Amino acid sequence: MAEHKHGEMDITVQTKTFDGFVKATTWCVVAIALLCLFLAVFAA
Repeated sequence: MAEHKHGEMDITVQTKTFDGFVKATTWCVVAIALLCLFLAVFAA
């Protein structure tokens, strides 16, 4: 088994994936909050 050396792995793909996940989660939370606000104001 190869020796593990901290900090040598290329993590650019993982970083882009995580950044995309955070951005998508943020947009979903904003959309849900706006939907709840809309329903609270205009629902019968």
